[in-house]
Amino acid sequence: MTNISERSVDLSNARARLGRVGAWLGVLGSFTAERERDAVAHVERLGYSTLWVTESSKEAFAHASLALAASSTLTVATGIANVWAREPETAVSGANTLAEAYDGRFVLGLGIGHAKFVERYNKPLQTMRSYLDRMHETVVSAPVAVDPVPWLIAALGPKMLELAGARAEGSHPYFVPVEHTARARETLGSAPLLAPEVAVVLDATPSSARATARRYMELYLQLPNYTNNLRTLGFTDDDLGDGGSDRLVDAVIPWGSVDQISARIAEHFEAGADHVCIQPLDYTENAGLDALAELAPALMP
Repeated sequence: MTNISERSVDLSNARARLGRVGAWLGVLGSFTAERERDAVAHVERLGYSTLWVTESSKEAFAHASLALAASSTLTVATGIANVWAREPETAVSGANTLAEAYDGRFVLGLGIGHAKFVERYNKPLQTMRSYLDRMHETVVSAPVAVDPVPWLIAALGPKMLELAGARAEGSHPYFVPVEHTARARETLGSAPLLAPEVAVVLDATPSSARATARRYMELYLQLPNYTNNLRTLGFTDDDLGDGGSDRLVDAVIPWGSVDQISARIAEHFEAGADHVCIQPLDYTENAGLDALAELAPALMP
């Protein structure tokens, strides 16, 4: 038997598995399995190294399994598996099962979620620390034929980031500007993985691009985890009200031409990101896939 507390993750291999640029398509959760398989294969053909899947509509591990089965080279990461949805022992065994079955192409992104959606939500930092401790204490009865699965924590504040660096392999922040990426890297130090999500709008018209961004931001500006984090970065109540100021929209959601968006993604790398997963905001029938195709040549190494 293997004691997870003694596991040693090869971070250089994990970085290579994630690659530089991944894709996030939240809409996959609403797709039928057949349509999702087609979309996953399309993302793989475009050259993205990692596909991030959510737990908003489909259970995280089943969702990841669907995507892994529909691809042959993609790394699939959960963004995020909610800790309130399963016991830590289940998370460890589920992650190891997927990694062993699909040649190590799985990364476990974990998050604490939001009080608005979890009735028993309480003490997020303490809960996450306890959850990770139990994961480390878990003993897996079956050997794992691949390297241990990297664990990334959806961390925003300094204490959660410190925990992500100490008890996991790094962090997967969501809904953050470049300034947060720089702060996260400083808090984590040089070794842990840092893989922020960045929503983008491929539209060079300011009014329509910001309107698309605000449609997406509406939910997140109601969640204290995100608004409190933005306040620590210098944004005020005026920025957070009325759908978000232009200053806030422009900082959190890169928009414009392919070159403009590519330049903003580069800023996250310059600030310390190892991997950036882009989420094209598109409320048309193509659901972001066309934008991923148009952006791919500029974002691939």
